[in-house]
Amino acid sequence: MPFFRHTVSGIIIVLCALFFTPLHLTAAEPGDYIAIRKEGSGKLALVLNKPDGAGKKEGDWAQSLNTIIRDGLDFTRIFTLISPPLNVKDFSDKKSVMINFGALNSVGGEVYAGGTVSHKAGYINFDAEVYEIASAKTLLKKTYTGKEDQLRSIGHAFCEDLIELLTGKKSVFGSKIVYVSNKSGFKEIYECDFDGHGVEQLTNSRSISLTPALSPDGRYLAYTDFTSGRPALYIKNLAEKKTSAASKSGVSIAPGWRNNNEVATTLSFEGDQKIYLLKPDGSLSRKVTSNRGIDLSPSFSPDGSKMAFVSSRNGQPQIFIQDLQGGEVRRLTFNGNYNTQPSWSPSGHKIAYSTMENRGEINLFVINADGSGLLQLTRSSGENEHPSWSPDGEMIVFSSSRQGKKKLFVMSSTGENQRRLLQSEGEEIQPSWSLFRK
Repeated sequence: MPFFRHTVSGIIIVLCALFFTPLHLTAAEPGDYIAIRKEGSGKLALVLNKPDGAGKKEGDWAQSLNTIIRDGLDFTRIFTLISPPLNVKDFSDKKSVMINFGALNSVGGEVYAGGTVSHKAGYINFDAEVYEIASAKTLLKKTYTGKEDQLRSIGHAFCEDLIELLTGKKSVFGSKIVYVSNKSGFKEIYECDFDGHGVEQLTNSRSISLTPALSPDGRYLAYTDFTSGRPALYIKNLAEKKTSAASKSGVSIAPGWRNNNEVATTLSFEGDQKIYLLKPDGSLSRKVTSNRGIDLSPSFSPDGSKMAFVSSRNGQPQIFIQDLQGGEVRRLTFNGNYNTQPSWSPSGHKIAYSTMENRGEINLFVINADGSGLLQLTRSSGENEHPSWSPDGEMIVFSSSRQGKKKLFVMSSTGENQRRLLQSEGEEIQPSWSLFRK
């Protein structure tokens, strides 16, 4: 079948040094990323140009991709999006359209990314190119392909590659967030894309389902369910649609995955509420904590060697860290009398948690895993709870009552750019951001 190519002026992005100086691009060996080191503060500034269409369908696809990419990059808040120069393309040569690197350089551009949209045999192709403006050197040339209903995936794949190219780090694209909502009249567990799109209901117990947690590979969902009249742990294989219950009787709450093969939860079958490790089939692996008092809310370091958890062993709830091999336990939090809901960052360096303040507020804090560097993230905004890190460690999702009903919000890891994630009915609580990317 012949390839009928209808090109359009595709997504045009310019990385500009308008808000920081200087910007250094380090050329890497083939296969390595292009490292960008910026001095001073500020965001990377991107210019996105509205695509032109050679045909109606191609123009519509290009416009949709432009919106998807713009919204995706804006969500990360890594870039500042600004308007493009009018003469970004040079049409003086009738045989080909040239990139006007001089015009891009005049607005402070450092990196240019653009492309064309075409179709072949029912598939949409986005041919993307990324250049260093000063030298016109090609940094990336790649084709993204998919069906019309996969435009969002095409755009996000480009965003993910662009961010990794310019920062050397993985991004949030393709990741999922699970949470609890009562919009159906019952507290059920839902899943959405990293930016709040693609909401899907995962449980239908018509009872109370709480504290969802996805395994690192995204295969299993662990959660607490009250269908039996008491809180019990369930583990659902999302691919096979099979659900297992914890093998031990008694209270079972607040799961947290150590790795793909072990999930920790609080069990009470021996009397006190202690933390145990279970296998995905619900069978008991081993007991983790044994001191007096209630232990709950486990969260693990990325390598699984240490566990942060909440304990009342010293009176009021505080966060502790336990070495799983040696068993040593140390107290992490000393600021505040009621600290709960620890969440270990993907880098392993920081732990986010919530604190109940004397004035009735609940605020979020971040502390280094060694107990230093305490940073308050929220203040004067009602109840802020259940922080959970994005897979790249740059953002945190949490629930907040600042607008009345509890809703999901996202912010940077330093507390900046706090904004609402979803626009849906009902309350939204207990978010958990998956490390898994599709």
